Amino acid sequence: GIGVVPEGIRIAPDRARPGDRLLLSGRIADHGIAIMSVREGLAFETTIASDSAALDGIVGAVLDAAGAGVHVLRDPTRGGLASATNEVAASASVGLRLDEAAIPVAEPVRGACEILGLDPLYVANEGKFLAVVAPEAAGAALAAMRAHPLGREAALVGEVVADHPGRVFLRSRIGGTRVVDMLSGEQLPRIC
Repeated sequence: GIGVVPEGIRIAPDRARPGDRLLLSGRIADHGIAIMSVREGLAFETTIASDSAALDGIVGAVLDAAGAGVHVLRDPTRGGLASATNEVAASASVGLRLDEAAIPVAEPVRGACEILGLDPLYVANEGKFLAVVAPEAAGAALAAMRAHPLGREAALVGEVVADHPGRVFLRSRIGGTRVVDMLSGEQLPRIC
């Protein structure tokens, strides 16, 4: 990327702290499933479109709203949300807890993942980002995301915890908990 980091802003994966909130700018897995369906000639009942987009405007809006409260920004591209969160947990030596029910996934994408045996957490994204934000700044950051056209489906998807440093856990829709490991190998062939 090319640009200038505003005065007083320091964004790095090692800045995540227990209590911080995990915000996702929108639905996951759209891009990876869209590309895979075209490459493999897969047809679904609805068109699944890539989420590829320039994020400078929405990121600028979040920084304007939450300023130094934004600790980490990550793009969940290769390896998806799972890899991005694992990178943050490892860099900051903190645990991350995700809430599956809060993670936005379009129903056609969820269905395609189920048919193909893929976990949407590991599917590539191109027009989304993860923000790790101080708890007192989370409301303003989320509101700024949702006010932007690219962030209408933004969501609070988890939190940073002191437990299990370097690990990511997911609270499932049915109340269980599972470890979300870093992607091992390639779930999908390189798509971009």
